[in-house]
Amino acid sequence: MTMLSTAQQQEFASQGFLVLRQQASAAYCEEVIAYCEQQLAGQVQPIEYEADTRYPGAPASRDAEGGLTARRLLQAYARDPRLAQWATGPALAAPLLQLLGDGALLSQSHHNCIMSKQPQYSTATGWHRDSRYWNFQRAELISSWLALRNETVENGCLLVIPGSHKTDIDVAQLDEAQFLRTDLEQNQALLAQAQPVPLQQGDVLLFHSNLFHAAGKNQTAATKFSMVFTYRSADNPPRPGTRSATYPEIAL
Repeated sequence: MTMLSTAQQQEFASQGFLVLRQQASAAYCEEVIAYCEQQLAGQVQPIEYEADTRYPGAPASRDAEGGLTARRLLQAYARDPRLAQWATGPALAAPLLQLLGDGALLSQSHHNCIMSKQPQYSTATGWHRDSRYWNFQRAELISSWLALRNETVENGCLLVIPGSHKTDIDVAQLDEAQFLRTDLEQNQALLAQAQPVPLQQGDVLLFHSNLFHAAGKNQTAATKFSMVFTYRSADNPPRPGTRSATYPEIAL
């Protein structure tokens, strides 16, 4: 069980992200990777494909070359007890309850997946805040990102802009999909602060839903697997009738 120090809590509050080293064993990570590879080989749904994202460079459709390149295995919590136990187990619950308070819950409507960034057809992800398409009373959720393999710039690790969860952004600084415009002079000072977050197998990255983050393409020969879940405080429910309220939530 990982209890955060006062310094770690302050770091998350100021920077919008925090890395917790070696929260999962190599044996567990390899077990989950083997499970993922079996699910992908059998095309066990639900799966989001790169073609579904419509991101620049993605296959035009599922029927196009590379169109069935899986981006993530969806609904991870309900897929297998081993995934559910991680999502609500003490390695995550202890720090999340410190940051979010008693009564915090897992959202099954967002993330709740295993990312499978594959070679060749994987796409880069532009600078965005997850809260751009989430509907909660406040944009103050926390996502946990478990590195199932080492994550580097070469295989598309996450990039973050420290402290950007507290930055006010004008709508003109974003494109139609609410990605931060990299061609705009007004955004250059913010983008200049970007940094990669390399992770070792078993490391966990906690990050604020309003933190600007991005990721590059996987330029290696091996798939990068990451397990991602999102959590909210007890007093920050999803807005009724929105996508954020689609699935039941799970108490920590």
